[in-house]
Amino acid sequence: MAGEKSATFSNQMLALVFNGTTIPNIAINATSSPLTNLYYGLATADPTASGTQSSFEVTYTSYTRVAAARTSGGVVVSGASASPAANIIFPTPTGATGQVATYLTVGIASSGATAFLYAVPLSPSITITSGLPPTITTASTITEA
Repeated sequence: MAGEKSATFSNQMLALVFNGTTIPNIAINATSSPLTNLYYGLATADPTASGTQSSFEVTYTSYTRVAAARTSGGVVVSGASASPAANIIFPTPTGATGQVATYLTVGIASSGATAFLYAVPLSPSITITSGLPPTITTASTITEA
């Protein structure tokens, strides 16, 4: 049976994940050692639901995942979508360029094969070019369906 969430609950889910905001009577942010950052990564293909944040992760020289605060100062949640409060700027490529990032991943670790929370297609995709830092703008959104 297929189902759907209400717009209110979709907003609450995004606020819980990206801002640590409680969903009344359902979920609270961890009271002991809650996550303070989420980590954004770039992938050259869809990591799929069974993959990890390192699945198809770009490998250009100097690449690392980028941390953003897990607060409303890091991510703006409005309606059923979440957008970065500031541009997410990845390290400037210094080698191994030419890869094409087609997905943005959001996870809980700065590195490694950990589970991702969201993997969303990038439109337009980002071609990794020496000297030009890949950037996800504040106009980018993650939508909770």
